Amino acid sequence: MQILKFARKTWRDLSVDGRGGIDVRVLGVDPGMAITGYAVVSEVDQTLTLYRYGVIRTPSSMPLPRRLYQIHKGISDLLDEYQPRAVSVERLFFNKNVRTAMTVGQARGVVLLAAGARDLPVLEYTPPQVKAAVTGHGAATKEQVQLMVQSLLRLVEIPTPDDAADAIAVAVCSLHRWGWDEKLGAGR
Repeated sequence: MQILKFARKTWRDLSVDGRGGIDVRVLGVDPGMAITGYAVVSEVDQTLTLYRYGVIRTPSSMPLPRRLYQIHKGISDLLDEYQPRAVSVERLFFNKNVRTAMTVGQARGVVLLAAGARDLPVLEYTPPQVKAAVTGHGAATKEQVQLMVQSLLRLVEIPTPDDAADAIAVAVCSLHRWGWDEKLGAGR
């Protein structure tokens, strides 16, 4: 896990009861230029609650600056409405398709900007870390992750589209891992 430099808070600072107890709301984000998935999840007394999930879509016909603005505005609106204590984002991995990696990086950048403007911690996890935190296995399939997300959050159906389900998994990962990250000294 990596906590970006502009974040001044640690997870311990974020607990409502001040004793290290878990009472935290997180915005999980799966950034993409065409589709950015998001999920607002909290954990209180080891019970996960899904407040909202969905996607921000930007059409390819829209100019790039406008698409980035739409993603930034959508994330900013969610941050303002739900007041999460942190933003959790899947760490960018290098793709063979450089163009795709660049556009995902740009979308990710405006998400980080929205969090940074509010002085929120940004927690980054690799895909294997997310899979391991949600399913117990870092090489789990997408279907296994989706089924576990459905089970953990007591959902009637598997959340769709995939981008929203991935954002839920990233948020759940940060909520499941924070205690271990604190004990191991991450973000210090």
